[in-house]
Amino acid sequence: MRVSISRLRRWLAATAIAVILVVAGVYFYARHKVQNALKQVPEKIGLEIKQSATGFTISKSDQGRTLFKIHASKAVQFKEGGHAALHDVSITLYGHDSSRYDQIYGSDFEYDPQSGEITAKGEIQIDLEANPEGILHPDQAPPKELKNPIHLKTSGLVFNQKTGNASTKEKVEFRLPQASGSAVGVNYVAETNLLTLQSQVKIAQNGFGGVMLEADQGVITQDPHHVVLDHPRVQAAGRRCEAQTATLFLSPENTLTRVLASGDVSIKSEGEAHTETRAQKLELIMTAGATNLQTAVLSGEVHAVLAGDQLAQADAGRVVLTFRGKNLLDHILAEQNVKMSRHQSSSAGSNAAQELELTASQVDFFLNKTQRLDRAETAGAAQIAIRSADNGSQTLVTARKFDAHFDDAGELASLHGAPDARIVNQNPGQSGRMSSSQALDVAFLPGGGIDSIVQQGNVAYEDGQRKAWGDHATYTPRDQILVLAGSPRIVDSGMTTTADTMRLNRATGDATAQGNVKSTYSDLKAQPDGALLASSSPIHVTSHSVAVHGSAAVAQYEGEVRLWQDANAVDAPSITFDRDHRSIVAQGSANHPVSTVLVQVDKSGNSTPVALTSSRLTYSDADREAHFDENVVAKSADVNISARQMDAFLQARGSVRGNQVSSAGQLEKIVASDRVVIIQTGRQAEGKELTYIAADDKFVLTGGPPSIFDAERGKITGVSLTFFRHDDRVLVEGSNSSPTVTQTRVAR
Repeated sequence: MRVSISRLRRWLAATAIAVILVVAGVYFYARHKVQNALKQVPEKIGLEIKQSATGFTISKSDQGRTLFKIHASKAVQFKEGGHAALHDVSITLYGHDSSRYDQIYGSDFEYDPQSGEITAKGEIQIDLEANPEGILHPDQAPPKELKNPIHLKTSGLVFNQKTGNASTKEKVEFRLPQASGSAVGVNYVAETNLLTLQSQVKIAQNGFGGVMLEADQGVITQDPHHVVLDHPRVQAAGRRCEAQTATLFLSPENTLTRVLASGDVSIKSEGEAHTETRAQKLELIMTAGATNLQTAVLSGEVHAVLAGDQLAQADAGRVVLTFRGKNLLDHILAEQNVKMSRHQSSSAGSNAAQELELTASQVDFFLNKTQRLDRAETAGAAQIAIRSADNGSQTLVTARKFDAHFDDAGELASLHGAPDARIVNQNPGQSGRMSSSQALDVAFLPGGGIDSIVQQGNVAYEDGQRKAWGDHATYTPRDQILVLAGSPRIVDSGMTTTADTMRLNRATGDATAQGNVKSTYSDLKAQPDGALLASSSPIHVTSHSVAVHGSAAVAQYEGEVRLWQDANAVDAPSITFDRDHRSIVAQGSANHPVSTVLVQVDKSGNSTPVALTSSRLTYSDADREAHFDENVVAKSADVNISARQMDAFLQARGSVRGNQVSSAGQLEKIVASDRVVIIQTGRQAEGKELTYIAADDKFVLTGGPPSIFDAERGKITGVSLTFFRHDDRVLVEGSNSSPTVTQTRVAR
């Protein structure tokens, strides 16, 4: 919100300068000197003039010091009523210690001894000049140098020597090198030392952007030394500041030390962007000598608005602005329920219209030498909200402290939050996303929008059932990709995966992991009708990488993949695993075929492992069928079976046959086709199709026609060949046209 802060700085600076140079240095300093002149001069005139004279001088001294000197070219005393008229009068006041050199002069005065009133007939001029070194010089010696005397002009001034009161209903004008001004009607009450500027108070500052101060009325008190303005208004170069009242606190030397404006304080600026700041109070603290503004404090429901291409607003209970030399803003402190927001339209460089809002207990802004924002920091719990105007979604970023840095244009460039950083994404009708860490760093795009968010230290991410952890996370909003590193771990619907790095697409739900991937599927229920993966034991997978598309139910593992449950395992370059259906699609390569091991149990209960390799394996636990494609080889201790295709049927886990209970992965039969070759010690059989019954160790070979070659007995062929694994029996069947059954016993 760079623009609104810069505008606010300029408004306050203009207001302070106007008050310092115009109000304090001009009018209110002049008021003090005028009151002294009005109290002293007319009274002495009334006492000394008794008869007409031409050219005379009257002075009064006290303890060897001249208090004042009056010179008139002519004085006339009227017999009726004893009135006296003075012409071409000049009055010089030195003060009790000769510290003044004030002069009052005019053409005509009239004195009424009965009422004690002295009235200026026509225009009078007043020059006010301090002479602090007067006490060190001879009596009545003028200052060596006249330093910017304050000049006043008015008419119709009435002074009462009996009461000490003075007033005029006419216009009073004043000027000095820095400013000039006027008021209509002045009233001074001696008993209370109150000087009232009755109406139309106007002060214009010279040579500084046309600054104009106006007020409906002004009241000046001697003790305390205050100036109170009714409805003050400052106007300068399209900027306007006003309040119900303003109190100016003056030093004994009439320099401004403090200003307190209260009641509907308003600071406005017109231009390409309309800005307005409101508060209940505005306090200005001046530096020594009232040459510059030191501090400005806005308090009581502080509210600032910038209306332009982007609407920006700020609210706080109190705002403190600190200035360095020449009224340059150095630091801004906003506290007490601080809330700052900016509406960013879709045409301002972002993909969609959105609103950014910061809330905090306290925010400190620091400006650089060019009066642009350099950095900012929060104190106490703070939150940044990013709300979409299109779909109602919002992102909440919290931390115990934020540190922001701005670019050369004063735009937000980076944001650091720590400790206890937290990001919550909320979308209507969807479960929220949350990530937490020890620290976060946000990089912003030029012109608005977020480039990236980096979280470090104990990163935790949650999106529905998906949870992830790591030491480092990077999120890029443009593609909605979250990258986890530093021993990342993800848990999704009973699937736990670790890897070197992970990538989560928050838009699609897709996830990938790279390097030393290890997945464990837990919370599994035993499948009574299943086989290879039917146990409730965890299923483990290791690989180089894994990809999950949407739901974690299906995962594709790549690179030296090994999947196992208990003693059952599948190895392949690539495995796609469906957790819900407990199915596998494994793909091999020329150098690395798919491999798995099944178990064959004979009638005696003896177990024999059967290792199978192929180019491709498809298995579904519900069907208890493993389908092998291309270059299929099944190996046991004393037999090898090869074929182009092979289906291995497994027994249901836990089923009872005879007195045996089936184990997981127990082979029931094998059906092989296309180029079937069976190799045993001393014999080899070939055919087109094979059915192997594991419980009977029986081979049924058909098609081709099938044949068996024995090194000693020769070759046997037929339409169908049936033989057994552990004996010499061979059943040969002929065709329908000439059915034959031949049983041959082969010596072994």
